[in-house]
Amino acid sequence: MAKKTTYDNESISSLKGADRVRKRPGVIFGSDGLDGCQHSVVEIISNSIDEARAGYGKKIIITRYADHSIEVEDFGRGAPVDYNTREQKYNWELLYCELYAGGKYNEEQGSGYDFSLGLNGLGLCSTQYASEYMDVEIKRDGFKYNLHFEKGENKGGLKKEEFSGKATGTRTRWKPDLDVFTDINIPAEFFVDFIKRQAIVNENILFVFRNQVGNKFETQEFMYADGIREYATEVAGSDALTGVQLWQTERTGRDREDMNDYRVKINAAVCFSNRNQIKEYYHNSSWLEHGGSPDKAVRNAFVYQIDAYIKQTGKYNRNESKITFADIEECLVIVISSFSTQTSYENQTKKSITNKFIYEAMNDFFRRQLEIYFIENKAEADKIVDQVLINKRSREKSEKERLNIKKTLQTSGNDMLNRIEKFVDCRSKDKEIRELFIVEGDSALGSVKMARNAEFQAVIPVRGKILNCLKAEYDRIFKSEIITNLIKVLGCGVEVKSKANKDLSTFDLNALRWSKVIICTDADEDGFQIRTLILTMIYRLIPTLIDEGKVFIAETPLYEITTKEKTYFAYDEKEKADIMQNMVGDQKCSIQRSKGLGENQADMMSLTTMNPETRRLIKVNPEEAEATARMFDILLGDDIDGRKEIITEKGYMYIADADIS
Repeated sequence: MAKKTTYDNESISSLKGADRVRKRPGVIFGSDGLDGCQHSVVEIISNSIDEARAGYGKKIIITRYADHSIEVEDFGRGAPVDYNTREQKYNWELLYCELYAGGKYNEEQGSGYDFSLGLNGLGLCSTQYASEYMDVEIKRDGFKYNLHFEKGENKGGLKKEEFSGKATGTRTRWKPDLDVFTDINIPAEFFVDFIKRQAIVNENILFVFRNQVGNKFETQEFMYADGIREYATEVAGSDALTGVQLWQTERTGRDREDMNDYRVKINAAVCFSNRNQIKEYYHNSSWLEHGGSPDKAVRNAFVYQIDAYIKQTGKYNRNESKITFADIEECLVIVISSFSTQTSYENQTKKSITNKFIYEAMNDFFRRQLEIYFIENKAEADKIVDQVLINKRSREKSEKERLNIKKTLQTSGNDMLNRIEKFVDCRSKDKEIRELFIVEGDSALGSVKMARNAEFQAVIPVRGKILNCLKAEYDRIFKSEIITNLIKVLGCGVEVKSKANKDLSTFDLNALRWSKVIICTDADEDGFQIRTLILTMIYRLIPTLIDEGKVFIAETPLYEITTKEKTYFAYDEKEKADIMQNMVGDQKCSIQRSKGLGENQADMMSLTTMNPETRRLIKVNPEEAEATARMFDILLGDDIDGRKEIITEKGYMYIADADIS
């Protein structure tokens, strides 16, 4: 029974001081896990970036210590921490111990920051509250100030001493508290990613990252002298479709008629590439992982203007559907760094903005810029829209193929399986024991069918050499009845990892009907080639079956050696030689070379190939997938030079009997 509780006037309470953050970190940082801990780091670095952007200091040093503490040092003006007569408090109390206090609220009165990343006056105080300890050293106005905090409480007040040096700035070292966050082990990769992004959108600011490993510090430096244009050029590569355009503007407006105007500054680096694509948005230096207003504006403006140009130049086919943004982003490199004096973030973690005016300003600006760019650069405009149309038609073809595949591979249980020609099912419905033998030809089907255990072994024949799935296009592959029948029998669909055809995938491993898929072909050149083609099909269309250890090769004997007392089976020349050497005395024997699965007796097939107690199976090893893929590509793909090299090096081993005179 639930414990009875009272709910009256004395039941209401409020969190005070550090408990406002320590007991509910997710409200401020987005979570109480590693993501939240990482965001607390962003808040401290952001203050230093704001100083540098305002023109004070061009270097920021971030240190990750082995004990999970972090230090951020800048060379700005240094935070004002002395007594504030207007507020009747010390500024250090306002900055480090009060939420919603800071120097970035009074834009109209001149706050010292035109555009700031640390906007809400929450980050410094909340990070201090969420720390096991925090030490602050500030140099400004000829003094050096020191503060020490433990678990949200100041210890010792403000220590102030004269400082004769010229250096100014703020150095903060703190350790996130495990009593607040469930994980404080922030990986070095997070710092590198965040710092590089900040270097991209804050040109000419040097970011130094020091990572303590053991007793040593590994140092990396990041600086983009030309900011987002330099980064976009780096991403696009030397063979991009177009050069990088830098578009810049400033606008003034408001989100609602009854609200005040604010300023927006827009910087965009844009180019088109059929090799690399990127779409990144930053606002007030913060990476907008989820986009918001800028993403919405880009989608609208680019589709509108590129569609207009395609119509204007008559590049659409008759009755062809309109392009979508998915067709554009396949070849788009765009990096936007915007700033505003007022910003509506979706939440304190600043991963998306919602400002209506920022959307309207960007939408209008990008439409106009694209229109002008296309008029002034017709050759590049034609290249862009031609690539966009290629992307569109490829997407539509892929979608059509996906629907056709889905229809082709549509299953309806045993009724479907019974309609597959010459497929012989087993009785058991238990997927944990069922085995599928893929055999070479109708004659092999007969002998394997007689030799199998009908309880759990099923058989499907492959007639001749199937299509080379490495070289064939998907539409041709899925028109092959042999291949589609195999896929239907397997039951798990296909997985397509090609970027251009990623929507073709229908794969579900749980739908696989078999515990083992066993390829069973003759032990001769034709058999090996058929085996390789089947493996190629599985590798390209259903590689997870190999990764999961579901695919096997059945070894079939090459020789049957019969004596008066016993019959031996040799699977290769070496085994044959060993058997002959170990025979006692002058014992006579007959040696019969296997003529193929179809001519083997049922009892021999059962003993050598089908019976789990006596057969030999080779598991197709996932660790060798990369090497196998390379060899498949050389022997069966488009790597003609590689194939010539293999033939030159090893061809002599296979033409010993040929007349080369």
